[in-house]
Amino acid sequence: MELSTDKILDAVVSLVQKASMPAKGRVLDVGSGTGALLTRLRRMLPGVETSACDYTDSLMALQGQKVDVANLNEDRLPYFDNSFDLVTCTEVIEHLENYRRLVRETARVLRPGGAVVFSTPNVLNLQSRLRFLWFGFWNLFGPLPIGRTETFSTGGHITPVSYFYLAHAIAEAGLEVTEFQIDKVQRSAVIKLALLAPFIGFFSWLASNREHRRYKTITPDNREIVDAMNSSKMLLGRTIIVMARKPNEAGT
Repeated sequence: MELSTDKILDAVVSLVQKASMPAKGRVLDVGSGTGALLTRLRRMLPGVETSACDYTDSLMALQGQKVDVANLNEDRLPYFDNSFDLVTCTEVIEHLENYRRLVRETARVLRPGGAVVFSTPNVLNLQSRLRFLWFGFWNLFGPLPIGRTETFSTGGHITPVSYFYLAHAIAEAGLEVTEFQIDKVQRSAVIKLALLAPFIGFFSWLASNREHRRYKTITPDNREIVDAMNSSKMLLGRTIIVMARKPNEAGT
């Protein structure tokens, strides 16, 4: 059973390739599931030491991989500060009641100069925005049963996190976003974007000017994140994958 699609995992691995991992570094996968991502990372980085953390160890299919069990909503990650060169967290934060807490925890266990990669459903793609307009729910987020017990499928998606708020949480945790990517373009949205792009561009410009001039909410430190909200990548991508780094001791 795969808990993340191959395209998401491939996109994560592609970003990790840019992270310049030490040959014998330490990698932590938070929300490790079956170990599908760790399998890819071990293949790409055969010298690294891998750790896995999840709410249960019953899903792990990677032979010999120990899983450290933790309630990601409530528990600290069971590791010392500055322990890992790379932390990955794919398709996890949308299942949590307090994703910002987990972002801070990943920053805590990351070594200075290390990288962290998050992925989450892109609620800002055009298909999702239109679904919200018609139905009031983003794509991959819908009405939830009361007393739900399933946590790891889309039925456990309880927290839609847009790119801005994920990037903001990362910055507030003392990390620096270096890149964001998508797993795939939603082809069904391409024609819609071609038709709607002039309207999106115009009304986005109006709203941005209003926020900047009247409410002073757009500032030099968040302008780049705001500008990405209506980029073609954001409007067409199914899943966002964000890489960030922890500044080293010298602050670089």
